[in-house]
Amino acid sequence: MSCLKAAALALTLSAGTASANPEFWKFEWPNTDFEITTIESWAEVLSGGPPKDGIPAVDDPQFIPIADETEMDRREPVITVALEGEIPRAYPIRYLTWHEIVNDRIGDIPVSITFCPLCNSAIAFDGRVDGQVLTFGVTGKLRNSDMIMYDRQTESWWQQALGTGIVGEMTGVDLKMLPSWMESWEQFKEANPDGIVMAQPPFYRRYGQNPYYKYDSNERPFFYNGENPPFGISPISRVVRVGERAWPLARLAEAEMITEAGVTLSWRKGQASALDQTDFAISRDVGSVRVQDDQGNDVPHDVLFAFAFHAFWPEGEWMLGE
Repeated sequence: MSCLKAAALALTLSAGTASANPEFWKFEWPNTDFEITTIESWAEVLSGGPPKDGIPAVDDPQFIPIADETEMDRREPVITVALEGEIPRAYPIRYLTWHEIVNDRIGDIPVSITFCPLCNSAIAFDGRVDGQVLTFGVTGKLRNSDMIMYDRQTESWWQQALGTGIVGEMTGVDLKMLPSWMESWEQFKEANPDGIVMAQPPFYRRYGQNPYYKYDSNERPFFYNGENPPFGISPISRVVRVGERAWPLARLAEAEMITEAGVTLSWRKGQASALDQTDFAISRDVGSVRVQDDQGNDVPHDVLFAFAFHAFWPEGEWMLGE
């Protein structure tokens, strides 16, 4: 058993009793109103190990031209954000694996780029809520193995996969998802020769190495005691979520293009898994996904593990085809 697996198992066994207690959390979160929440049982919330901001979000990231980035392997995954009228930006997973949130501004839009390694969930959010600009940090807590974020303005807690406030003043508020997608560094460069890429943050981390060795080959996720997905779908198989629908990535990869429910999903090879080998360069190929509407506009979506879709959208529709 790897050190990571052993640590996760130990934390899973110990976190349920000591950490599932808002009275205990109030010492760390004195400005969070735990009386306002949609969480039915606090036992759903586990400590992932690090405390508040123990995984530090990146603020005001710096960017460099494509030609100045010389460390990344061609198949390394990046999150691409290409807003209309703005220079496309690549946010490398080699940084987000260690920071999970990047608070940025693209033109006039404050954006938060998020990545939860335990769910493989990568989502870009508009940080504006009712005229207020929110920036986000990492609580160190997990629910259904998904990162719980917090906003620094009200210290409300947010479920990353949902983009919804779950504790505090912002409970029930939904963040707007922005169109973004994961692709390889090579694919980003080919599509956006004038694009820019996030520069290495000023922290000491093992950037370029995956600390979740072989995670997406496990039979079960860490910090998750919920039901398995239906239809015999493996919990740690990837699905493409659009709204409350999920397409198995294996089905899309076989077809390469599917048009259903008002959207067209396409897949192409060339992107390394962010959660396979320690070195992205030798990780297996999981391919890249784009989702567009009938006019060719990019549609917000997420490529996450099947267990997370089932946990957060238990009544969601599984797009299994015939």
